[in-house]
Amino acid sequence: MKCAGVWKLNHIRLNELASFDSETRSCEFQNRDTSETDCIAMTKLDTFESVFKAADKPVFAYQPVTLDQVLLVTDLAEAAAEELLGRVRGFLAAVDGPETRWSAVPGSAFGDVHQLLELVEARRPDLIVTYRHLHSDAWQWPFSLGEHLDVLTQAIATPVLVLPHPDAERGLPHSVHDTDRVMAITDHLAGESRLVNAALAFTRPGGTCWLTHVECAQHFERYMAVISRIPALETEVARETIAAQLLKEPLDFIRSCRAVIEAEGLEVRIAELVTMGDRLPEYEKLIREHEVDLLVLYTKDEDQLAMHGLAYPLAVELRQIPLLML
Repeated sequence: MKCAGVWKLNHIRLNELASFDSETRSCEFQNRDTSETDCIAMTKLDTFESVFKAADKPVFAYQPVTLDQVLLVTDLAEAAAEELLGRVRGFLAAVDGPETRWSAVPGSAFGDVHQLLELVEARRPDLIVTYRHLHSDAWQWPFSLGEHLDVLTQAIATPVLVLPHPDAERGLPHSVHDTDRVMAITDHLAGESRLVNAALAFTRPGGTCWLTHVECAQHFERYMAVISRIPALETEVARETIAAQLLKEPLDFIRSCRAVIEAEGLEVRIAELVTMGDRLPEYEKLIREHEVDLLVLYTKDEDQLAMHGLAYPLAVELRQIPLLML
């Protein structure tokens, strides 16, 4: 079963499920000659632990983002690279501070991935702007990012802003004009202050910053199928309660974001999408409906060299607008 809309939250709390489970375990202990007093104490302890954990919520920590140096990497001739730099600077006006230095690298400055990494290491920019399939004609086939970008996004810690390829003509009409509609996308929003701070920084004053959390419906249904095979757990109570808690956590975090943004006096409106469904169709729908100008997402995974599991398919599929890859 897949859900395309926002799940309706109900009054059932997660600690009720914990209490139910605790009572089940307490009965198991009772069958092992555990006293009734000990069973009651165990139930109360588990309930208290659930309540305590529910109250321990991650809150947003605001940290302004400043860029001292922005580097545009292209495979164009020098004049064309400078022309594109002018467009990029207008597009990223929200982060163009008085001390920000902008520079463009033409295609003649590097020939392979190794030379590109050396160039970036020598310049040490705060942001790299480029597009997929540098020094390659593979942009004609929308199946990858190209070897330069694949390595660049994983080998260095610098954020990379990926533009639609200048020759592909796949960009939406509003692409690379301004950033008055920015969207942070993730499957785990609660506690992701760095992601939100980046999205806020790139949103033009007076613009809208979308904070999104799409819980994978397929994963949820797989876990529910397991729970349905456990006699000690009430399946419908588990379904309603776990779904509610999964969506409640990012919603609580967004509330803390709004409170901090209001206190800081930032001229950015926060919009939210917290739902359970298929991630890619949800994002594609939102991008077109709300004419999103920039997506902000994580691309690095601490446990592997390859790009973060969610990021790569999104980066390949969502090629109509710029992506800020952290």
